[in-house]
Amino acid sequence: MESIRTEQVNIPPNSNPNPNQEEKVEAISPWRDAMRQLFKNKSAVIGMIIIVFFIIIALIAPLISGFAFDETNPQNRLQSPSAEHWFGTDDLGRDIFSRIAHGARISLWVGFFAVSGALVVGTTLGIIAGYYGRWVDMLISRIFDIMLAFPSILLAIAIVAILGPSLQNALIAIAIINVPIFGRLVRSKVISLREEEYIMAAKAQGMKNGRILIHHILPNSLAPIIVQATLGFGTAILEAAALGFLGLGAQAPTPEWGKMLSDSRQFIQTAPWTVLFPGFSIMLVVLGFNMIGDGLRDALDPKMKN
Repeated sequence: MESIRTEQVNIPPNSNPNPNQEEKVEAISPWRDAMRQLFKNKSAVIGMIIIVFFIIIALIAPLISGFAFDETNPQNRLQSPSAEHWFGTDDLGRDIFSRIAHGARISLWVGFFAVSGALVVGTTLGIIAGYYGRWVDMLISRIFDIMLAFPSILLAIAIVAILGPSLQNALIAIAIINVPIFGRLVRSKVISLREEEYIMAAKAQGMKNGRILIHHILPNSLAPIIVQATLGFGTAILEAAALGFLGLGAQAPTPEWGKMLSDSRQFIQTAPWTVLFPGFSIMLVVLGFNMIGDGLRDALDPKMKN
């Protein structure tokens, strides 16, 4: 009889003795992964710090400013920055720091509502044009083309000139000129989505167009909308400042940054601080939103990921 040789097989302690047992893999949602990528982006984090700083300043403006934004004192006109007036005073003796702190509320408020209005109207028109196509698409697209044929600031000036110069009318004008930007962006995204297999399957199952738009088309179009909305905040604030500088936006004594620049441009040589601090505030806020928008684009676009 042949002898039977047995060999001892050493099984590593970390090996899985049961081949049918699957390893647990942590599932990460796309949005959670995008947020993780966003917070790894140093530029985006710096932009968030800047915006959070101005939001805090806007919220606690009455607490940190020792003067009312419309309190005039001709005896203290055009004083340079000091311990009493951190950013100096303007030609009417008003504290510039107090006006900038209160002006942060106006700029952020204008940016939020202008972008929100443009986002809602533009997204709705873009989804309708991209999904239904044919004459609906042609009509909406031609309206967008006509609006984009004009320089945005000139179109905003024309709208405010018709409605009358005020902060509210400037907000409406800024929202209107940004509608085609959101509309064309969403339309192009919807055109690429409407031919996807899951959309065709939803139609085959008898799902109505309204449900398809809300449950399938809109959620899959959110990434470019969010990026454009973030970038649009900075653009809206800059356009509001431009209208205020031209005297078509906020009216005195509202402490809007563009209006402050307009009122102080004649003192740019004798009292440069009256122009420096409002202009620097506009630059920082716009820069902060642009940095966040770039970070969101990199985080939400799979092609930008390493």
